[in-house]
Amino acid sequence: MARYCNISCQKRAWPVHKRECKCMQSLLPRIPTDSVRLAARLLFALLSPSESSSEELYTLEEHESHLSSMSEHKKQGLAQLASMLELYLQQEVSCLTKEVTSALPPSCREPVSLIAKMTCNCFTISDGELQEIGVGLYPSLSLLNHDCRPNCVMVFVGTKLQLRAVRDINPEDELTISYIETLSLTEDRQRQLEDQYHFTCCCQHCDSQDKERLMLSGHEATWRLLKEALPRLEGLKAESDWKALLDGCSRLLSPVGDEVPDDNLYKLRMTDMAVDASIHLGHWEEAAEYGEKTLPVYRQYYPDPHPVHGVQLMRVGKLQHYLEHIEDALETFKQAYQIIKLTHGDDHPMTSELRMKMEECRTEMVQQSFSSH
Repeated sequence: MARYCNISCQKRAWPVHKRECKCMQSLLPRIPTDSVRLAARLLFALLSPSESSSEELYTLEEHESHLSSMSEHKKQGLAQLASMLELYLQQEVSCLTKEVTSALPPSCREPVSLIAKMTCNCFTISDGELQEIGVGLYPSLSLLNHDCRPNCVMVFVGTKLQLRAVRDINPEDELTISYIETLSLTEDRQRQLEDQYHFTCCCQHCDSQDKERLMLSGHEATWRLLKEALPRLEGLKAESDWKALLDGCSRLLSPVGDEVPDDNLYKLRMTDMAVDASIHLGHWEEAAEYGEKTLPVYRQYYPDPHPVHGVQLMRVGKLQHYLEHIEDALETFKQAYQIIKLTHGDDHPMTSELRMKMEECRTEMVQQSFSSH
């Protein structure tokens, strides 16, 4: 359940992990969820005033739990997590007595309230290529409000979270982030925000619905077939059944042709899955072909610099480079660099990697020029 890349990494983790290690062992064969483990780490930090993080964690008092607006079904789910948390903590915090809980902020003393507060305010930790690798609580950044076209994005360097501006911001403007993936229909975004964060989004992007017609462009009867197939294909992706996924995507995408343009949201999602499947199967030409189709669409839907767009360009550039389409690769890497240097910053490993990739392409083009003379 807890793995370390080497002994020094394990030693650095031990001050925090030694407490949860006992808790994990006491709960076996049951395995606590990520949210239970995070809640326990949070409690350990709050109950250890010497830890530098505990001071910032006290700002949790300012965060909403939204318990009062939750459905009974959701409250029951949280109650089950709270019961598991109490079982999990038995080994290290024999019981959440008044003496113990008095050290906690008032709204964090009830396990259900703590878990509700945490699930509404935690962030998914991702690597440079936006693959999910964990979950964490960053209390000060949780206070930022949502906008479906935000003026800031968040990127991770390890577990360190950086807030970066993607548009010019005036001194009196509010800093905003997006709580969800914004590439979806207004109705779907609003539903997700209501379910997960308990508010109705009325941002300018939602009010204007300016991309809706583009997202649903094409012959409706045809794109509905793509939409209906997506849950099954997402299941294959979750199971890493790449061959069945690629077969399913190509079988559905081939006959669509011009009836559904590449701008259609459901066609884009399926094309993206075809890229993933092709890469995992080592079908590089197919992966590049599918990937190249997505780039003009991403440009349409992400008018501001966005990590998702930058990572997609970088991914396609790597495929073009591997296939020795050097000029195409250089152009794609240049476009990725213009985005990544803003969304990730000059000193991020991804930005450094892109600079290196562009230099490789330029060197190879010089070599090709020499060999052809």
